[in-house]
Amino acid sequence: MPMQFDDTDFEPSTESEPLKEAIRLRIEAEGRITFEQFMAMALYHPLYGYYNSPGEKMGRQGDYLTSPEVHPIFGQLVARQLREMWELMGRPAVFDVLEQGAGNGLLCRDVLRWAQRQAPDFLEALRYRLRDTSEELVGRQRRAIEPQGAAAAAHAYWEDASAPLEAVEGCALSNELVDSFPVHRVLMENGELREIYVTWKDGRFQEEIGDPSSPALAAHFEALGVWPGEGCRAEVNLAAVDWTRQVAQALQRGFVMTFDYGYEAADLYAPWRRDGTLLCFYRHSAGGDPYARIGRQDMTSHVDFTTLVRTGEAHGLNLLGITTQERFLTALGIGGALAPPQGTETRLEEYYARRRAVTELTDPAGLGRIKVMLQEKGVGAVHLRGLQLSA
Repeated sequence: MPMQFDDTDFEPSTESEPLKEAIRLRIEAEGRITFEQFMAMALYHPLYGYYNSPGEKMGRQGDYLTSPEVHPIFGQLVARQLREMWELMGRPAVFDVLEQGAGNGLLCRDVLRWAQRQAPDFLEALRYRLRDTSEELVGRQRRAIEPQGAAAAAHAYWEDASAPLEAVEGCALSNELVDSFPVHRVLMENGELREIYVTWKDGRFQEEIGDPSSPALAAHFEALGVWPGEGCRAEVNLAAVDWTRQVAQALQRGFVMTFDYGYEAADLYAPWRRDGTLLCFYRHSAGGDPYARIGRQDMTSHVDFTTLVRTGEAHGLNLLGITTQERFLTALGIGGALAPPQGTETRLEEYYARRRAVTELTDPAGLGRIKVMLQEKGVGAVHLRGLQLSA
């Protein structure tokens, strides 16, 4: 029996009516669509999707906060790790940093600014490549980076996100990218794997349960040896597998650095996790109804790091370690931001801002619990500073 969701609590202005109509018409043509198809349209429709529509998405004025929006110190510490990678690779004349899903461009801005001030030799080698499907966000990235001056901005390059990945010699970097990929939602029912589909009935989106749309869904759990518990919903991020394969194949030599919320498979699919991890964000409030505020709210689900590691290994990536953002930033020296101020009142204000940023970035109940995964290809079992405190 279809499951019904009541979205009458939301004002019409908080939804994209053209997007709802586009999804409805697709359902009308196809009969029903997978949740993965629904989520892809809600987030990435070229005209009306959440990421392609105007308006603030990230930051304190948006719907959610990522680490680069908290304070430039995050980008400065990431830059320290990137420079160490460059040195471990023998200081090549060109060091690629490929950032996919670069958001507002603040991480790139802060890496370039730090390199310009603290490591000009590293800046000279740096080729920072940004790749994003949203023209709206590409415009924001350009506006963030270009004011840094020609010397720094000359090292930023924008790539066509629809084209195949070009070869990378350096580091493929992502920050909260994988958890934004559209996911299939599944359900264990009477010991069998079922899939959640989206239909349109009685003037609203509804869910119905059916057979899996692809054998890849059952194969995902068979490969892990872990299944959701009876009656439990869960997410399967097949796009993350494709993304890992593409990155691994593009990386000729260097590293992959992935920041994201997630768990190992045994925790992600634990039988007590009844409703999976899908969350929606609107003006910094989390919700669980993906059929409300369509086109106006973000949707994410936690990453299965076990599958990312195994897929990477199958395509030549070797795991160096997984740690938390709290430990990663601490190992890279975020504690130095707490040095007592000297001098003017302005410095005192800056000091308190840094203290707040340190707390926010390393809070184990917030951004600090983000996982940081580091992989390498063709470099060897090196010891990265960011993993010094890994458990």
